[in-house]
Amino acid sequence: MLRNLFTLRRPALLLALPTLLAACQSQPAQQQAATGAAAPGAKADSTGKKYLAQPLVRDIYTADPSAHVFNGKIYIYPSHDFEAGVPENDNGDHFAMRDYHVLSLDSIGGKVTDHGVALDTKDIPWAGRQLWAPDVAFKNGTYYLYFPLKDKQDVFRIGVATSPSPTGPFKAEAAPIAGSFSIDPAVFADTDGKTYMYFGGLWGGQLQRWVTGKYNAAAPDKKPDGNGPAVGARVAVLSPDMKHFAGPVKEITILDSLGKPLLASDSKHRFFEGGWLHKYQGKYYFSYSTGDTHLLVYAVGTSPYGPFTYKGVIMKPVEGWTTHHSIIEFKGKWYIFYHDTQLSGKTWLRNVKVTELKRNPDGSIVTITP
Repeated sequence: MLRNLFTLRRPALLLALPTLLAACQSQPAQQQAATGAAAPGAKADSTGKKYLAQPLVRDIYTADPSAHVFNGKIYIYPSHDFEAGVPENDNGDHFAMRDYHVLSLDSIGGKVTDHGVALDTKDIPWAGRQLWAPDVAFKNGTYYLYFPLKDKQDVFRIGVATSPSPTGPFKAEAAPIAGSFSIDPAVFADTDGKTYMYFGGLWGGQLQRWVTGKYNAAAPDKKPDGNGPAVGARVAVLSPDMKHFAGPVKEITILDSLGKPLLASDSKHRFFEGGWLHKYQGKYYFSYSTGDTHLLVYAVGTSPYGPFTYKGVIMKPVEGWTTHHSIIEFKGKWYIFYHDTQLSGKTWLRNVKVTELKRNPDGSIVTITP
């Protein structure tokens, strides 16, 4: 785009310059760089100055990365951001994603491959709008893609699509999972063979509309506040066929250091969205975003159902409003995948990154300052 400037006469150049510059800033663009990954974490350049982990891909916008290791390789299932032209608002209508791409890499710092569209809204029978953060699980020779999507009544439900390949394409079931609601599904397979789904998100994620167990369309689209108990994420065990809930949906309780449930007003500690579960040395680590305070934090428990006791901050605020992550172990090290807005500077046009996750001898996580 910029080289087009030099073909314009000066009057035309002055008139066209704002439009041309805006176009350059709003596109991830192949002009910026080829798809590829940089080594994780802060490094030093030739002057010794520090710089941050770099976007894993630059030719499309990606966010909410759910990373997994399948067959010795890392696969990433992100949201696919794009400029939909929807006005920005508190409900997140401008996050108008409509398909998913799958990314893969053989090593941290190695080449990232974009496998193209794995699932599109037009191929989901019950679709309304907004394909938000997904996750994937593998069982019985099949890959299961779990995705939040507003149905035709504009209520977020969680659907499932299947494929024999980790890269898709995925075929969606005819209806969402019965009893599912809200956003941000994250699936955890325990060592006993049971598989759990964690989900939920406040505000635009509609979780506050389900506090009674039934959908309340009249509930305001805002985060709960006050001295009442915080609204917790939800968890349900999945059926052997991975397409249904095999038990009741339960609310997760997060406790403070004194063993008391966190309050709704405790915005630096309570759950907001983007839950993830991993297991380390026999303990369950439930990590999540605090939303409007922009932290990634974690709590630890002895059961996949909780309760979990708050332990600390994993990552301080990134550039951009939202924060969303996943955590995996790969070749003896732990890594956190996350996103920020380095490429665009816009909260709805994000880019995924990865950096190493380090722990203290007692298992506590070392805070990352991006």
